[in-house]
Amino acid sequence: MNNNLLLRMEDLVNNPTARVPVCLCLDVSGSMFGEPISELNRGVQLFYNAIKDDEVAMYSAEICIVTFGGNDAICLEDFASLELQPDPPVLKANGMTPMGEAVNMALNLLEQRKNEYKDKGVDYYQPWLVLMTDGEPNGNSGELSRAIQRTVDLVNSRKLTIFPIGIGQEADMSTLAKFSPNRAPLKLQGLKFREFFSWLSKSVSKTSQSTPGECVKLDVEGIKGWGEL
Repeated sequence: MNNNLLLRMEDLVNNPTARVPVCLCLDVSGSMFGEPISELNRGVQLFYNAIKDDEVAMYSAEICIVTFGGNDAICLEDFASLELQPDPPVLKANGMTPMGEAVNMALNLLEQRKNEYKDKGVDYYQPWLVLMTDGEPNGNSGELSRAIQRTVDLVNSRKLTIFPIGIGQEADMSTLAKFSPNRAPLKLQGLKFREFFSWLSKSVSKTSQSTPGECVKLDVEGIKGWGEL
């Protein structure tokens, strides 16, 4: 067992606060190079800062970051509180768009963390998966189909909330829609990553102050500040 896993397991014992697991599944393919990846990095940093500024969310939110670029999906940060991993990784753009592989990795990590919660008797809120891409998936088609089916099954059984978000004019909105049976995917207005992550941090904070199992209404009006259908 590596040191990071030991720390994450000890944290569940030392801090029994109900958790809000949030996975950021982010496209870092070559087409994100330049201003898009810079703005994405700034947005993720803002998200981390906002969570750390909220005393309740600081100890309840657990952030995982999975990226898809290069030739494969990579877990840059496994689920952990920002007390354990206070700073986000620096995202770099290159390569292809293996979206299916990334979503399957994210769901595997989530399932593993949920089992750890249960093992330690820690409550958790419905997990969130944020899927952001500026293009079409070009990884293994079987992995993509499996990722879509797994996500839809979890959403329909109320075990996952997904936010599929397209970036720019080349984003494959039809594929993003397949991941989300109950809510249409949104397109980011320009490069308003910071506005999106500000909205997301407020939503996480609101959830962390509710009771596990309680239905928390999203700030639909706030979405208008960064997203469009």
